[in-house]
Amino acid sequence: METNFILAGFGGQGILLAGTILANAFMLEGKNVTWYPCYGAEMRGGTVNCEIVVSDTEVSSVHKQDTDYALVLNQQSFDKFVKRVKAGGTIISNSTLVADSRPRNDINYIFAPMTELANNLGTSKVTNIVSLGVLASVCNIVSKDYLAKGIEKVLNEKKKDLIPLNIKALNAIEKECLV
Repeated sequence: METNFILAGFGGQGILLAGTILANAFMLEGKNVTWYPCYGAEMRGGTVNCEIVVSDTEVSSVHKQDTDYALVLNQQSFDKFVKRVKAGGTIISNSTLVADSRPRNDINYIFAPMTELANNLGTSKVTNIVSLGVLASVCNIVSKDYLAKGIEKVLNEKKKDLIPLNIKALNAIEKECLV
């Protein structure tokens, strides 16, 4: 069975890095995965998103009409991608930057103060990793253990000094804290 993800925010929030880590976590777990980035000509401030499709069998295609999970870090991304969540799917939003609105009654909503939690760790630069921890707490498809392995693989030797902070960010929220 395929499961589809969209991760979205503005340039500079680390959306593509988070998507790369998520895709690597799935691969390390032995699953089939595709990862597809989408961004404008702008570097920081423009809209950035990536789509990930994961399956135990061969993945049929990367760009799906609808998604099972949308993980959005800003209001513009929420407004754009809430429409693409499948009925019964889930949108996970950074409540630090996204208003708690629920325009549809056929999907699940999770709001978590991701930027605030990252700031509590000393930097908003790990908001993307906090968001992956929230995702792992909400869906049973990826574990924090494999996400931690994905962080280690992607950051590797070049940025190994950042791994401990990112692991802390991954574990900044527990499932019981989500509403």
